[in-house]
Amino acid sequence: MSKERTRVVLAALALMLAAGCGANDGADHDSNDNKAPGVPKTATGSLEQLASKAECEPNIQTDATELRQANCTTGDGRYVLATFATDRGQREWINEAKDYGGSYLVGRKWVAVGDAKVVAALRGRLGGTVETGSSHHAGGDGGGEHEGHSGHDMG
Repeated sequence: MSKERTRVVLAALALMLAAGCGANDGADHDSNDNKAPGVPKTATGSLEQLASKAECEPNIQTDATELRQANCTTGDGRYVLATFATDRGQREWINEAKDYGGSYLVGRKWVAVGDAKVVAALRGRLGGTVETGSSHHAGGDGGGEHEGHSGHDMG
């Protein structure tokens, strides 16, 4: 895709790698169920509005018409928050980024990318659905074990 979109995907990958996450890190993997107990209605708004709901002071990295991206660090951990001008642009970005693994919290025209535990905590504030990336970089089959998975020491 565009150079800008590729740069954003690479930035998200760098953040995920720095956070020590990979595919299938224990998220609840309910990519179509937003009715889980304790999950609020999916948030909407600008990057700044979403960041406020997520209790993040956004560090804006990309501020373009079709894509805005910020790095966030909260008590839950680090993640990338991105907003998109179009649904199609969002889906293309997610489809490209998922090749690198990781966990994605997806709302209408926004996505948060980070470690599964961070994404789970964000979901409690922003709602949305959890999607996971490809496991081909994880070195294993990804397995079906989600609860209690201890593949990464986040302590």
